[in-house]
Amino acid sequence: MPNILLVGNGAREHAMAEAIARSARHPRLFSFMKANNPGIASLSEKIRLGGYADLAAITGFAREQKIDFAVIGPEDPLNHGVVDALAQIGIPAVGPNQSLARLETSKAFTRHLLDKYNIPGNPRFQVFTSPEGMKDFLNALDAVVLKPDGLTGGKGVLVQGDHFATKDEALALCEQILKDSGSVIVEEKFDGEEFSLQCLCDGKTVAGTPLVQDHKRRFDGDQGPNTGGMGSYSLPDHSLPFLKPSDIEEGLDITRRVAAALLAETGNPYKGVMYGGFIATKNGARLLEYNARFGDPEAMNILPLLKTDFVDVCRHIIDGTLDRLEIAFDAKATVCRYVVPKGYGLPADHVDAAAKARIEVGDVGDARLYYSSVDKRDDGLYLSASRAVGIVGIADTLAAARRIAEAGVRAVKGPVAYRADIGTDALIQKRIDHMKKIRNE
Repeated sequence: MPNILLVGNGAREHAMAEAIARSARHPRLFSFMKANNPGIASLSEKIRLGGYADLAAITGFAREQKIDFAVIGPEDPLNHGVVDALAQIGIPAVGPNQSLARLETSKAFTRHLLDKYNIPGNPRFQVFTSPEGMKDFLNALDAVVLKPDGLTGGKGVLVQGDHFATKDEALALCEQILKDSGSVIVEEKFDGEEFSLQCLCDGKTVAGTPLVQDHKRRFDGDQGPNTGGMGSYSLPDHSLPFLKPSDIEEGLDITRRVAAALLAETGNPYKGVMYGGFIATKNGARLLEYNARFGDPEAMNILPLLKTDFVDVCRHIIDGTLDRLEIAFDAKATVCRYVVPKGYGLPADHVDAAAKARIEVGDVGDARLYYSSVDKRDDGLYLSASRAVGIVGIADTLAAARRIAEAGVRAVKGPVAYRADIGTDALIQKRIDHMKKIRNE
């Protein structure tokens, strides 16, 4: 009966808590959260509330509860060095240390790493800490993507054609990003379709999980501003219909080479999740970015399908023996749809009206429900300004999973919204047609 510490309070962590709770090892779960997630709390023996930068509070809680190992959910505590702090008191963790977490926390670090170790997948890019040479590089590329170097909650990337039109606008945005964050990465824009490849890594072995496609745009038809993710889907064959097998192999190969490069660069093995955001192009898979943890919402697509005991997976990651464990997933389809406040993703004056309103969660039927940013009070559940509830349908076919998810989201009442097109045939066909066009098929 291991004592396990979970750090995090979102829907991703609710899915992680559920995976821990169903272990045959009968673990005792203790959770450190910055806000009280009622789903995680219901699965935990004890919770502690506090900020993720308060390492003394996290390690103190871990010591009090005689924790055997920790599992870190979000990027924020990784960025603050929670794994290093736990290691100092003899508690191992599933999650990279602060130096290795630069895979996510510094986009420039990752681009330079691929460049230094001759790993394929990079775009043409340059990192600028001053405006010098910026205009010439922008003009040398057909279309560009602009990225601040640090964490942006999945919302900081600016894409030509979506967020701005001209190179003059790009230059002005670059100068603003420089002013705000000190550096900006300018990259060539890829044409293709994105896919999420979440891999488990013990420092040497990299094991892939079912592919997922996330939908960041706020509104149906991939319209509106970027968000942290409005939902996602996966298919029973664990692939996606617009991909070739070679795209998946290239994504796995890049991730394996990056794991080896991180060991060579830092001297420390990467233990945790390496989540590659890839894009399939006419020339194969290319890397958009890495995250140093499970995706949110993508964790909700894959963790409920995991047949291998999740606590065993965690132990093998920590022990560096992932090659000795068979990791298996159910051959089922999943559709995740996020229920959000009506103003989510829009300017603050739109958010205020729905944020902090009360919601009612009725019978979601066969769907799985994962709480995200909600405030549980004595008289019910209240919204925050962020995503509220992840609803997941799981079934033998995508159509059946979609129906389950649709029934589930309709059970949430209040000033809320969701994307109705995630996992629909029409949206997927649009992606298939796009890839056929750019591949001249």
